[in-house]
Amino acid sequence: MSVSRNVPVIGLTGGIGSGKSAVARWLAERRNVRVIDGDAIGHDVLRHSDIKKRLRAEFGSVIFSADGDIDRRPLAALVFGASPEQRNARRRLEEIVHPEIRRVISETISRETASHNIDVIILDAAVLLEAGWNDVCTAVVFVDSPLEARQKRVQQSRGWSGDDLVKREASQMGLDEKKSHADLIISNDSTLERAGHQLEEFVDRLIAAALDGAAAADPSRAADE
Repeated sequence: MSVSRNVPVIGLTGGIGSGKSAVARWLAERRNVRVIDGDAIGHDVLRHSDIKKRLRAEFGSVIFSADGDIDRRPLAALVFGASPEQRNARRRLEEIVHPEIRRVISETISRETASHNIDVIILDAAVLLEAGWNDVCTAVVFVDSPLEARQKRVQQSRGWSGDDLVKREASQMGLDEKKSHADLIISNDSTLERAGHQLEEFVDRLIAAALDGAAAADPSRAADE
């Protein structure tokens, strides 16, 4: 995907319950940042009529509620876990929904980049690396948080047990491997403000690099600045 303006795109990922979305929101409240919520896009894609039709053909009516919408609870039971059947079902689900999610993400990045109203885009996506969406990003940031804190967050926000967290994470790339792909690892082990400032400092460096690149490509712009 080509970007029409040199706006940095940061892919934000981390373990489930790491607090990455809260860190992104903290920054967006203080800076000229557009956050693209990959999970929200994924939920919206499940409402698309063509996607629902394909999922019904693939998994049957068991994953649908009485009103014809996707019921994410039985769908999750089918695809999250380490069994061969669950891994195969998850692969089939991803083959259906990931291309559409990517299309929406790419269109959103292009639209926001063309608007000239933002300094940086943050793509907040739990499966950023697994889905290959990091190839639309300038850099990848991993938000690291202790397991105990992550378990507490998902229990409070989603009602998950420790086993639920383990099952979900078994469907994703290992945390150490995710860290190995990151350009920056943020420690979210104390206050949200501390984690947010770490991301803010990285954003400032990317914006400065983008401005330097633009000035090098257009010397007249450098003179104006």
